[in-house]
Amino acid sequence: MTVLPITTEYIKLQDLMKLADLVSTGGEAKLRILNEEVTVNGEVCTMRGKKLRPGDVVSFAGRELTVKYAT
Repeated sequence: MTVLPITTEYIKLQDLMKLADLVSTGGEAKLRILNEEVTVNGEVCTMRGKKLRPGDVVSFAGRELTVKYAT
């Protein structure tokens, strides 16, 4: 599982996907999310603005990611 540090209270799902280089553009993230290709905590998520906080697990294209607060 890949752990990405964030410096804010949360990160939006589409922004996490771009930060982790899972997609190249926000438009691609939007399409992948709306096509139900992404899960958050084991459930399909179609909200590209979903707020992710430490402990949330995102799965996409065989990869799992989570976030943590940067220290």
